[in-house]
This record gives sequence, C-alpha cells and structure tokens, in this order.
Amino acid sequence: MSARSPRRSPLAMMLLALLAEEPMHAYRMQQVIRERHKEDVVNVAQRSSVYQTLDRLLREELVRVDHTARDERRPERTVYQLTEAGRRTLDEWLSDALATPAREFPEFPAALSFLPILPPEEAARQLARRAEVLAEQIRDRTAILAGAELPRLFLVEDEYRLAALRAELAWVNGLVADLAENRLTWSGPWLADFSGDRVE
Repeated sequence: MSARSPRRSPLAMMLLALLAEEPMHAYRMQQVIRERHKEDVVNVAQRSSVYQTLDRLLREELVRVDHTARDERRPERTVYQLTEAGRRTLDEWLSDALATPAREFPEFPAALSFLPILPPEEAARQLARRAEVLAEQIRDRTAILAGAELPRLFLVEDEYRLAALRAELAWVNGLVADLAENRLTWSGPWLADFSGDRVE
C-alpha cells in the first residue's frame, strides 16, 4: 500500500463495505446502493463516481481485481474483491467516523451566514419554503421506516436522518417565526452602522 494514508470518503467507505459482503462489479454496486436506498447516504448522482472511486481504491491496494465477468448480452465487467489492507482500512474508517464528528461544510449554514443579503421578508419566505420541503421529507422518510421489513440494525442511518430532519424543521420554523414577529430583523442603515465589535 502507498505510504500516504488512504483518503476516506463516504462513497469509498460504502464500496469497501459492499465488497466486505462479496466480490462485485461496479454496476452491481450501483444496483445495491439503489436497492438499499443508500443514495441518501452517499452521492452517486454521477455514474462515473463509482468507477473513479474504485480506480482510486485499486491504486491504493484496498481492492484488487478478482476476475473479469463475460456475458454475451452485456459488456465485459471487472469484479473487485476487498484486500486485507482494505478490510483494515474499512474498520479504521468506520471506527473514526463513528467516534469523531467530521468537519463538514454543508451549504445551508453557509447560506445562513449570508442571510442579511436578502431583505427579512424574502429570507422568511425562502425559509418557509424550506420548512415545507423538510416536512415533506419527514413524511416520506417516516412512511419508509414504518413500512420497512428490515431489522433496526439496517435502518439506523434512516433513524438518524429523520431525527436530523425533525430538528432542522423545528429550528427553521422558529427562525421563520422570529422573522415574522420582528424578533430578528435588519435593514440597510442598520447593517451600514453595524460594527463587528458591537452588538445592537
């Protein structure tokens, strides 16, 4: 394995975990991710992302080619297998990801940091739209969990996501209410007079 520590990513961790179950080709991995609804956990919007990540894992010797599958109805497919180094790395990545909150940079907190660019009324309107989307996502995820016929062990990430959505919805609704009641507001002159060492 290379001297550099392999770079962890949610998709790389997912692919190693799938290969810990059995050898697979890239197309099968994409199928399993969709079948298990893991596209909410890892970003596989681009089909090439699985292949690019597999290439990187191959270079880092975390996976190896098991064999090439030939089927006259389909193109040739390379089947990958987890290496011992890959299994150790997967265990390390998983332990670290469970124990240590990652320094992530989601878009919503970044947008909130620029809230004063919009007038308060427009900010409230857009946040109310977000609350509607969150409420719909909560309804959908609640229905999925209620209809799931899997042991809870295989649903804990859905439980976490549902809890996070509910917490975000409660917070966004509170912010919308504060804007509606003028408990949080701003204006051009107020912003022009504002200085970072003074809170008004």
